[in-house]
Amino acid sequence: MSQSRFSGKTILVTGAGTGMGRAASLRLAQEGAQLVLIGRRPAPLEELTAEIESAGGKALAITCDISRNEEVSAAVAQALTRFGSIDGLFANAGILGNIKPLAETETDDFDALIDINLKGTFLTIKHCLPAIKNGAILINASWTAGGVMPWVGAYASTKGALLALMRTLAVEQGPRGVRVNAINPGIILTPMAEDISDPALLAKLAEHTPLRRNGAPDDIAGTVAWLMSDDAAFVTGQEITVDGGFTLGGLRL
Repeated sequence: MSQSRFSGKTILVTGAGTGMGRAASLRLAQEGAQLVLIGRRPAPLEELTAEIESAGGKALAITCDISRNEEVSAAVAQALTRFGSIDGLFANAGILGNIKPLAETETDDFDALIDINLKGTFLTIKHCLPAIKNGAILINASWTAGGVMPWVGAYASTKGALLALMRTLAVEQGPRGVRVNAINPGIILTPMAEDISDPALLAKLAEHTPLRRNGAPDDIAGTVAWLMSDDAAFVTGQEITVDGGFTLGGLRL
């Protein structure tokens, strides 16, 4: 492992087993971080832990449903027992939910999204905050919070709420030296996205992106590492869009 920006620091990542969480965890580990890997499924977390440790890093895998207060509290306590501190949090976990127009969206659809995307992120931050001093919190929001993609309005609503939460936390926690920011990923080909996207649609989205491709999880990892590091020591309360230029000039489909 390359010891650099995160040497001696512990970073907790939710939704760490796949996609952007996995890519970010590997990047942070490569830069010297000790990782607390949180997710709902043990197998991907165990595979990631083994990969990090085989490269000389340190990682702790914890299976946890972030919508449950008691489970989050226990996970953070376990992390502190293992590493003694938490220096940063990448609140990445989220679900897309059912794809449908808002007029057809049911309360159960909203409940599931709010439980994970909004309440789960809030609970993770709440329980990590006492341990984070002069550190960083990064929230994974979405380009859909500022742009419009039909049929994902309920999902986008929770991501817009996360941006409001981020800005408030940045003001409240700034005096403690805690920076709070958000990223808005564009079209990123995570397992979640690929499972619900038609290849023809993905090709069309890539065509309308100035860089002429859709993103990969690794395209997010570098921005995560920068915002979590001291290189971004004077950056707080900001949302950074990482989308290859897809949203320039508004949504194009």
